[in-house]
Amino acid sequence: MKTSVTFTGSGLRMAGILFTPEQPIATPMPAIVIGHPGGGVKEQSPSIYAERLARAGFAAFVFDAAYQGESEGEPRSLENPFQRAEDVKNAVSYLSTREDIDPERIGALGICASGGYVSYAVQTDLRVKAVATVSGTDMGVVMRDGIGDTQTPQQRQALLRQANAARTAEARDGKVVRQEWVPHELPEGAPQDLQEVFDFYRTPRGFHPRAIQPWPVRNLDQMVQYDSWALIRLIAPRPLLMIIGSEAHTGYLSRRAIEMAGEPKELFVIDGATHYSLYDQDEHVTPAVARMVEFFSKNL
Repeated sequence: MKTSVTFTGSGLRMAGILFTPEQPIATPMPAIVIGHPGGGVKEQSPSIYAERLARAGFAAFVFDAAYQGESEGEPRSLENPFQRAEDVKNAVSYLSTREDIDPERIGALGICASGGYVSYAVQTDLRVKAVATVSGTDMGVVMRDGIGDTQTPQQRQALLRQANAARTAEARDGKVVRQEWVPHELPEGAPQDLQEVFDFYRTPRGFHPRAIQPWPVRNLDQMVQYDSWALIRLIAPRPLLMIIGSEAHTGYLSRRAIEMAGEPKELFVIDGATHYSLYDQDEHVTPAVARMVEFFSKNL
């Protein structure tokens, strides 16, 4: 069962959907907060996972980040990693006030960039008792060093100058300088990772009109300064499960996180899966959910 809800977070009206089991179960229920990928929306991969987790007996809560989707906030499409982590905490606060949710049995799941945001948030939010990620990505590392550590210091400086100039322009005339997350046309000879992200976000497979809107360029300096994994050891002794595909170009990021995290921790690798196939492809989502259900059932 799906119920649209609103809650307040950081002074903004936030939009969410609460998935609950179709068959009546005893309340209060265990619940899982689910964060969406960078630039994504709650109706995409978070809802795919939420629906399946609800079938397994959990309440699953998806929501749009502040400044994105149906949630409030200006400028639109701002991807502030520190706010994204605060959004997770605000969602936990909302669930903790509901009579049908057991506040002592709340877990969290982050997909892609939210794998980083959720991990960052729960380092200091002890209300979350178990943490899982799917294709977890540290956007700070991606922006500082590039995918696969391919970015030079000179390129990083250029990004920062671009963000700084955007801040100056916005202060001067109030105009928000923006750029696209994903191109509207796939360039010839595009690398595999760009082909995959294009296929999900720009084709009927995963397209949503509120997703991947042009973001403010001043995002960039916030991203460079952010570090999902720096204090990931603080999640312990609460359990951490990180799920990746064997063919994911971002898999090394979750592997690094697992190395830095305390026990108990697990890296679960799905053979043949890529970063984006874990968003929505049944052959890879099914084993991911199966492991996740075992994990949350044991720990919530």
